[in-house]
Amino acid sequence: MVFCWLMSLPVWAKEDVRITSPNGRIVFSFDLTKTAPTYRVTYDKQTLIDDSPLSLLFRNDSAFGANLTLGKPKLRTVDETYDLVVGKVKTARNHCREAVIPLINKKGSKRQLNLTVRVFDDGVAFRYEFPKQANWTSYTLMEENTTFRLTQHPVARALFLPNFISSHEGEYTTILLDSIKNDTLMDVPALFEFPGKVYLAITEAALVDYAGMYLTKKKGLLTSQLSPLPGQNGTKVKAVLPHQTPWRVLLISDRAGALIESNIITSLNEPCKLTDLSWLKPGKTTFPWWNGNITPDTTFQPGHNFETAKYYIDFCADNHIEYHSVVEYGGHEWYVSDGVNYVPGPNADVTKPLPGLNMQQICDYGRQRGVGIRAWVYWSALYPKLEEAFALYEKWGMSGLMVDFMDRDDQEMVNIQNEILQKAAEHKLHIQFHGAYKPTGRHRTYPNELTREGTLNYETNKWSGLDTPDHDISFPFTRMLAGPTDMHMGGFRAVPKEKFRIQYTRPLMHGTRCHQLAMYVVMESYLQILADYPDAYKGQPGFDFLTQVPTTWDETRVPAAEVGQFVTITRRSGTDWFVGSITNSTARELTIKLDFLPEGNYTAELYADAPDVDQEPNHLRQQTRTVNRNDVLTVKLASGGGHAIHLRRQ
Repeated sequence: MVFCWLMSLPVWAKEDVRITSPNGRIVFSFDLTKTAPTYRVTYDKQTLIDDSPLSLLFRNDSAFGANLTLGKPKLRTVDETYDLVVGKVKTARNHCREAVIPLINKKGSKRQLNLTVRVFDDGVAFRYEFPKQANWTSYTLMEENTTFRLTQHPVARALFLPNFISSHEGEYTTILLDSIKNDTLMDVPALFEFPGKVYLAITEAALVDYAGMYLTKKKGLLTSQLSPLPGQNGTKVKAVLPHQTPWRVLLISDRAGALIESNIITSLNEPCKLTDLSWLKPGKTTFPWWNGNITPDTTFQPGHNFETAKYYIDFCADNHIEYHSVVEYGGHEWYVSDGVNYVPGPNADVTKPLPGLNMQQICDYGRQRGVGIRAWVYWSALYPKLEEAFALYEKWGMSGLMVDFMDRDDQEMVNIQNEILQKAAEHKLHIQFHGAYKPTGRHRTYPNELTREGTLNYETNKWSGLDTPDHDISFPFTRMLAGPTDMHMGGFRAVPKEKFRIQYTRPLMHGTRCHQLAMYVVMESYLQILADYPDAYKGQPGFDFLTQVPTTWDETRVPAAEVGQFVTITRRSGTDWFVGSITNSTARELTIKLDFLPEGNYTAELYADAPDVDQEPNHLRQQTRTVNRNDVLTVKLASGGGHAIHLRRQ
């Protein structure tokens, strides 16, 4: 890391602090008024956030905001690179200018709080830090009043929620910010589009020992809202000093794809804390629950038994699929439970498989075939037996878990998730959080967090069919800006819109098969699901692409994107490149410049929507050709369609 200490501050006499991005396009300006600290953000001299007050309200109406004095800020430039074990890039650059701004109460206890600000070329981040001090040892936070006075009446794209108890699985709304009613709870990430196509997304990074942040309008001003601790009369956070909040992150660019490419969120997290990573492997997994546990005509009774698992494990081994997931059968978990609808009963025990299900035998067979075994668990059945269960799973040789139905992001649940993640690493287990809040970059620190849900996904095709191509194109610019996004992808039964119907087994899909192939490149997730059953894939056009596409990447670029309309994402693994393009319900023609390729010739395997996909959406055209970085491809995407390319260096 290179530190360049700045020796002076502009307009110091006015207690104004200005931090400029390395490329000079973004400026964060801080000012201390009598009533509160305020900040503003400009991009290319265009004000995006005007004077916005910052304050904290502690228990007993003890506020931190008015009557403060400004200590001498410390400024530096940071320029470093770091490697990600799993991520959208292998090596990321953390390049920013930072200011640590001390704020001290003028009267009374003279408590000190530091506002730390980092300004990158593609955004801004700031957080509140509570240094250790003799006159302040702990706090109980009732409100964090971080505000965002957005200018120019931007268009908002966000998920609105009725309350804080949520799996975050809903449809995104596009609406003028001015038209959002006061007190409407807005999930993050939320995207705001300003006139002239300047984009600003608000989210958070490094959520540790704190409550998750939402947004709401109060008296017309966009304001942070924290998830409250259960049953504690509105208390949001309890902490012992030293302590710090998560980073409040503003991703900013005049190119929508730059927000997807940004590495700010991982740059704001601590480096990897795991020393032994030899056991950790990203990859793809089955998930039989989605398809209804379909098996072919068999000589065995399908169910909670070795033979059913063996059928899926053999399929994985034959098709380079890294994991098989043991989930449930006939609506019952794989472990003992006397609950209903997967909710743990009083005698639920995640250390006791159902009679007839030998998990040791399944793990041993998976190991023989080179396939890892994972299992689904309900979090509240797992957590009381965390150490006992993880030790047993490690003994069996299990590879990881999907931990489900968490549905909260108050400080208590945030700490539970981080504890699960850390304990899992001790026992060589990866984690997939389901029914959970958005990611905040913790996969840099604990790369055994391979993915998390927090979005409406294809599981809903089993009961609502809400996940359409129009929805698919919304979350690369919203939810996915926070990081890996867990989806029940890989359904191979697309039907025309008028023929879609709800099927709990063998669910149907909207859009085209090429749309589904491209989603494996568009979506960032280090554990991708192939959710359909083996015979749905065998011999099917496009399945070869799914067996080849990686789940973690050396490089990611977004050469073309229009919010809510289409996106093309290119990702590199070694010397291979994969390209995925999806559109909404509008058919369109895209041009893809291959200038991201290094010099030399490449064999391109192209998967395109067939001419008859309006009637037969599973049809595709596959073509092989030689290309180089000077080529420009013109591709046609049908309504709800897609296009996928695998490029191999010759």
